Amino acid sequence: MNYLAHLYLAEDSPESLLGNLLGDFMKGRSIDTYCDEIKKGIRLHQKVDIYTDSHPVVRESKRLISSVNRRYSGIIVDVFYDHFLAKNWLDYSSVSLREFTAKIYKILEQNESILPDSIKRVLPNIINGDLLMSYVEPQGITNALQRISLRLKRENNLGSASVDLIANYEQFKQDFYRFFPELIDYVKTLRYNSSFLG
Repeated sequence: MNYLAHLYLAEDSPESLLGNLLGDFMKGRSIDTYCDEIKKGIRLHQKVDIYTDSHPVVRESKRLISSVNRRYSGIIVDVFYDHFLAKNWLDYSSVSLREFTAKIYKILEQNESILPDSIKRVLPNIINGDLLMSYVEPQGITNALQRISLRLKRENNLGSASVDLIANYEQFKQDFYRFFPELIDYVKTLRYNSSFLG
């Protein structure tokens, strides 16, 4: 899943929200410098990624990605699913997306000193560009994919991948609605069996 989904699945504490956001930025890095609650959030993020990548509905969505971008279908579907979460946020939350994202931006600003440099560099763009709210519109998804495209070492066409979202919009939406409740249940199970998160 992409940023918004990971943040939604976090517990309602700054530490858990930070940990669930940091998961993508900790590959190959030690998490030992963080407190236990942040480490727990990072582990949850990693388990959510593993569960998502192996889920049959997500695999169906990946098959809708055109061959030119098939190598990055996991990244693309994650971003597309964030669009459907943002667009239909109130189906899953009693707090508005605007209120939720404002809280996230505030937590990021208050904890900037412990963020990896890779996040610190883009933090002004995340906040000033209202990244999380931008996912509501397809153009926000296009912009997100273009930013990801620039970060990849291989030459890619990720910046144009939103054409697949438009071409298969209803199918991606149905896939998201089939998958996301199962992911929520999976996270609840992990919390119930807290030993899974260390």
